[in-house]
Amino acid sequence: MKLRLLVFLAVSAGLFAASPKSEQKTVSGWVIDSACAFTKGISKPADPECAIACGKAGSPLVLVQDNGTIFWPIEETMPAGSQNARLMPFAGKHVTASGKVFQRNGTTAIVIDKISE
Repeated sequence: MKLRLLVFLAVSAGLFAASPKSEQKTVSGWVIDSACAFTKGISKPADPECAIACGKAGSPLVLVQDNGTIFWPIEETMPAGSQNARLMPFAGKHVTASGKVFQRNGTTAIVIDKISE
């Protein structure tokens, strides 16, 4: 019994130590379609209607800074859901968002607490 408890505690401690770090940040950028951000290399929308149409079609919307850094909007709870409904009013617009920012293997994500134009 003690061995099981020790193994459980060791595994739990390892998982806790390996959890990603986050920091609170405020970032500014354009809300655009993720496919355009990656396949076309754009950092601002050519036409806001395009970002809206792509978001409505289900393509994930992302926040792209002027320097090209892409922030994936995510939820911190599980199961996580799409952030498109929350971002649709801002599709194709320049916004400021604040929240927890996570980085992993070259990818940046944000759990948006507040967003405004």
